[in-house]
Amino acid sequence: MNKAIRLMLVSAMLFAVVMVAAAPAYSAQVRQVWSCEEEEGATEANLKAAAEEWLKAAKTMKGGENMEVTLFFPVAVDKTGEIDFLFVVSAPSFAEWGLFWDGYEGSPASKVDQGSNSKAICPDSALWETVEIK
Repeated sequence: MNKAIRLMLVSAMLFAVVMVAAAPAYSAQVRQVWSCEEEEGATEANLKAAAEEWLKAAKTMKGGENMEVTLFFPVAVDKTGEIDFLFVVSAPSFAEWGLFWDGYEGSPASKVDQGSNSKAICPDSALWETVEIK
């Protein structure tokens, strides 16, 4: 039994070493997709302006330097429910994404969120790993 446990531990450690060594060759982008509802009087123009303001603040933070933001407005959709648009935050890696969100509370981007300029409520999100296929 002791020998079997040692063999399992060695196998697990070897797997971890291989994964760490292969990590630079594996590039997965991280996307956090927020489901948003427009507030009354919101337009695509002022939602875009609010997203630009948030991104500018986010880029001043550790881990946010390489972030990107995309807005998705539905054109032809079967069902969106209460969702008016998607606010998508992209980071080049989980490390940068984690560093950014670890420092979010009280940050410049957090202050933009709390401002009155947003014109949207985005209560729900999902974290996605994006793997590019060429």
